[in-house]
Amino acid sequence: MRDFTFYAPTRVMFGQESVSQTGELIRAAGGRRVLLHYGGGSAVKSGLLDQVCRCLAKAGVSWVALGGVRPNPRLSLVREGIALGRKEQVDFVLAVGGGSVIDSAKAIAYGLAAEEDRDVWDFYARRAQATACLPLGAVVTIAAAGSECSASSVITSDQTGEKRGYSSDLARCRFAIMDPALTCTLPPYQTACGCTDIMMHMMERYFHPGGTLALCSDGMTEALLRAMLFHTRRVMADPMDLDARGEIMWMGTLAHNDLLQCGNGSRGDWACHQLQHELGGRYDGTHGAGLAAIWPAWARYVCSSDPARFAAFARRVMGVEESEDSAAALAGIDAFTAFLREIGMPVTLGELGLSLSEEDILALARGCSFQGTRTVGTIRPLDEADMAQVYRLAR
Repeated sequence: MRDFTFYAPTRVMFGQESVSQTGELIRAAGGRRVLLHYGGGSAVKSGLLDQVCRCLAKAGVSWVALGGVRPNPRLSLVREGIALGRKEQVDFVLAVGGGSVIDSAKAIAYGLAAEEDRDVWDFYARRAQATACLPLGAVVTIAAAGSECSASSVITSDQTGEKRGYSSDLARCRFAIMDPALTCTLPPYQTACGCTDIMMHMMERYFHPGGTLALCSDGMTEALLRAMLFHTRRVMADPMDLDARGEIMWMGTLAHNDLLQCGNGSRGDWACHQLQHELGGRYDGTHGAGLAAIWPAWARYVCSSDPARFAAFARRVMGVEESEDSAAALAGIDAFTAFLREIGMPVTLGELGLSLSEEDILALARGCSFQGTRTVGTIRPLDEADMAQVYRLAR
């Protein structure tokens, strides 16, 4: 096992009615004036936003609200939140929603703690490093991104279509409120997208080069992936299955709080995420669905670089019995692709609703490679030409 540092400071309040603790948790973190950040109308229509506001009022915490977060959260709304937060002199940011809302809240929190002449996009464009972040918390309504306990956030520039991520422990939430009942009203497609995102977070860390299959982290990942296969099928069959919802919600956090990469000597591959970020920035769409459309093509393109790792996934997660590694690897890819189809996910870009020309593909590869200046992935590092080929195979 390789040396590692594991840092997970977020207090998780898991269970039904845990929302009632929101106000006191903010006060305990030193918050007195809150920017309440949320997405579209669901938090309003469900009554959740009113419930949160009552909790804040009961705890003597004042607030100002900013809604409107979309999937692939936009830089323009982040800048609006920073301006509003400065005007209202907020000292805490509370996200009520899923990963997009939490990511947007993190970006706002960076901006509120930065110098007034510093554009928050500088952090995401790698022109500067954040040195401070306003404290923030999350009331989670979608089991998917795991952003409530991760150091990461992803923002899309309205002007350029660039979708860029930034990670810093400064932006880890002080607390995460996780009530599985809040996810029961999600449409089946959104539920499936969330489950796919969770599994992809696990798999990005699992597919790393040069590691041993005996690591406890790999064993945990394999067990969690098997559990996700089981509980995803359960919740797709019965959306009101609260036990399955709870299992999935907790696994979403475990998938992205860095636990599963401890001791691997690698953060994982992450090529699929980078390829999807470019796709999502240009064409929008739900992140989990985009990952599902990219993964089969990526896996077939790179599996020959480490057939033993893909064969382990096939045998230990997908139940493949093939003894020869290369054949097992391909059988495992086929089995997981079939699972994605089973839960209603697109497994090609065409099924995602995109009809890409060769010019479109070259533009995607050019953008994902940062104009030919970087590679992505570790199982097989992909340069601009490789990226274009994966996009072609995904059509």
